[in-house]
Amino acid sequence: MDKRKIEEAFVKVCMICATGIIITSLVFIIVIIIIKGFPAMNLAMITQLPKGGFYLGKEGGILNAIIGSLMVAGGATSLAVLISLPIVLYININQKKNSVLTLITRFSFDVLWGVPSIVYGAFGFTIMLFFGLKASLSGGIIAIALLELPIMSRAVDEVVRMVPCDLLEASYSLGATKLETSYKIILRQTFSGIVTAILIAFGRGIGDAAAVIFTAGFSDYIPEHLSQPVATLPLAIFFQLGTPFPEVQERAYASAFILTLIILIISIISRCIAAKISKHSIK
Repeated sequence: MDKRKIEEAFVKVCMICATGIIITSLVFIIVIIIIKGFPAMNLAMITQLPKGGFYLGKEGGILNAIIGSLMVAGGATSLAVLISLPIVLYININQKKNSVLTLITRFSFDVLWGVPSIVYGAFGFTIMLFFGLKASLSGGIIAIALLELPIMSRAVDEVVRMVPCDLLEASYSLGATKLETSYKIILRQTFSGIVTAILIAFGRGIGDAAAVIFTAGFSDYIPEHLSQPVATLPLAIFFQLGTPFPEVQERAYASAFILTLIILIISIISRCIAAKISKHSIK
């Protein structure tokens, strides 16, 4: 048999095995959290706040953590989008491909991407102490936004770099400015990719516990303003698994399933929107 065909067959087998491992891992995780969390699955889990003795196995739910996670991750993702998009568009439109500023910016994002989330939490906590702030919703949003910023920026950057140069030149030849080209051509052309980048960052933010344990605090209530502490699902899972009561540990797995379900629903909705809009993109 030809050597190239053997190499191709080997790589194909590796790809199939890798795909199988990923799918099997996902199914295994979902099955485990469903089996262990099923006894605690009920309407009260998603419609009620924790009541007295909740962490001792008594009544109540995790509505505070569900809404808190959405508030923290949603606010952080929105803030990260507002910061990352202008940066990415600037280094791709207003700077040369291999300019010093562009290379430094991308290198910085690569380094920040590898920083552990606990470091972002400690950094946010230090800033809060300097300004005399307490653990709150605003602190959690800022810490998660810092965590999501390099992830979103590098993902969006790779998408923007795939836009054909001919498309940009055509826009300039028609008299469009760089700003108009950025927001009317590039964003529309790369919308589906940007949505994917936002989803990646959102999923990373809503599932992180280390960055918010110092900055967001924890509360059994839903915060009414930015200065109040807020509960999140990752911390709720952490606290519930840390108790010696089997009923509470079952609620931790139920909370994990709810967190996974939230990410899945948001992913499906966003991909449907992206698929509808991407029909207008130039292939």
